[in-house]
Order: sequence, then structure tokens, then C-alpha cells
Amino acid sequence: MKTKLLLLTFITGTFALFSQNDSIKKSNIFQTSGRVIKNSILTIPSDFGFMGKQISNDWKKTGIYTAGILGLIATDKITTGFWQEQVEPNIQYKLPNFSPVNSTSIHKWMRGENAYLTFPTIGIYLGSFLANNERGQYATINTLKAIQYATIITQLGLKTVFGRNRPNRPLSKPAKYPWTNNNWDFFNKRKEFLFASAEGSALPSLHSTTYFAIAKVYQMEFNNYWIPYGVIAAVWLSDIESHNHWVSDIIAAGIIGTIIGKSIVLSSWKKRGINGYKKKNKNISFQVIPQFSSEFSGLHIVGNF
Repeated sequence: MKTKLLLLTFITGTFALFSQNDSIKKSNIFQTSGRVIKNSILTIPSDFGFMGKQISNDWKKTGIYTAGILGLIATDKITTGFWQEQVEPNIQYKLPNFSPVNSTSIHKWMRGENAYLTFPTIGIYLGSFLANNERGQYATINTLKAIQYATIITQLGLKTVFGRNRPNRPLSKPAKYPWTNNNWDFFNKRKEFLFASAEGSALPSLHSTTYFAIAKVYQMEFNNYWIPYGVIAAVWLSDIESHNHWVSDIIAAGIIGTIIGKSIVLSSWKKRGINGYKKKNKNISFQVIPQFSSEFSGLHIVGNF
């Protein structure tokens, strides 16, 4: 088990070592790493600012998405019933469990299928650090931020606000609390806010939000759709029945996760001054100009900020 873990981490780390190096050549590995960590911390307020812009910059698009989610909620009995009976039974495979971490809630992102995202991210960071690769370090730290933001926004925020109960499995049989056959069963109380519990925790899906956020970060940072979304799909589908959600919960999570991931990267790009963003240089210059007149004689100082 540990051998599989080390092999996976090594492979992803080696990939990062041979990836394109975007670091400033004059910086050593510790200077690059320090700069990446510092900038990633400083951009936290900007991350949330970009999330707000993603929603407010185009109200028409936001309205269409909102109406679409409401439409999906209205048809959830049909779509979720079809998903449970026709889709899930035909996708039955498991990824080998290689995580050395015990099965506890606090280690959720280091065990099971999640380990296939967490440990490769660690490997990419280590490889990028050794290769003095700035982009790889930004990508992995932005991935960790995506996980944290997704947890805060969905697990603590939206799930608590909506309090939607999870669908009974199957919907065709009588439900026993906290499971429900009512697709409009919202605004219920929750027993657990940070860790998983069935009560009032359906909308949106934490796993789907996080996975889409991670995929979006890697897609934008490395300009590649197929690998990040392919890996995310393979990992998500490997434990398909554990994602006990209404179909609308999953679609809404995909939209929210995409907004989170995109906002983090745009905020990072602005700080780094890449992809159309001009980096602001805080240069201050002064000019000292002698001035003589009938009313004033002296030096006129002009500062440019």
C-alpha cells in the first residue's frame, strides 16, 4: 500500500520536474517558493472578489443558470430516479485503496478515492519545488485553496442555508428520515456542519464542488482540459453510489466549483501579471524643479506614484 502511494507521488512529481519552468531564473528554489506562498496568501481577499464578479458581471447569465437549477429541482424525482436505476448500476468499479491514513472524518481528503487527488497534488508540488517551477507551485497551492473554499462555501454555508434532505435510495420505496422522496424538502436542521451527516446536507454536493474546482484550477494553469477533467471524472465515478444526491445538487455543485476554481486562478494571474493582467509595479519617483517668480522662489517637488 505504501509502495503504491510513493509510486503515485513520485510519478506526478517527476511529471512536474520535466514540465515547463516559468520561474524567474535569478530566483533560487526557496525564493520562488516563498514568493508563491506569500502571493497566495495575499490574494485571498481578491479570490472572493473575483467570485463575486463571476456572479455580478453578467446578471443575465446568472439568471439563466439559476432558472436552470430551479428547473432541475422541479424535475428531480424523474432525473434522480433514472440516475439511481439506470446509470449507477452500470458504473461499478473501484480504484485500489492505497492510502495509509485511517478512515476518519478528519482525514477525509487523504483516503479512499480522494487520495488520488491529494497525493498527486503533493507530488506535483514537490516536483515543482525541486525544479524551481513557479507555475506548478501556484497550481498546487491554488488547488489546496480550492478545497478549503469549497468546504467553507458548501459545507458551512450553502448546505446550512438550504438544508435540503438527501434522496431516498431508491425513490420508488417509502423513505425513512433523514432520507426523503420529496424533491422540495428544504430548510431542515443539520446535526453536523463541518463533517458529513445525512440531515439537511444535499445541496450542493461537497465532493462535486471540490472536484470541479480542482479540475478548473489545473485546466487553466496548464491549459489542458482532457487530463484534469478526465482524472476528476474517473475518481468521482469510482465511488458513484456514495454521492447520494439529487441530480440538481450535482449540477449546481459543478457550477459553483467552476466559479471557485476560475476565480482563484484569475486572482492569482492578476497578482502574477500574466495572461492579459498587467502587474502593478509600486515604483515611486520624484522630480526636484527649481522655481523662481515674483511671489515664490524655491524648489518644486513632483512625485509620481
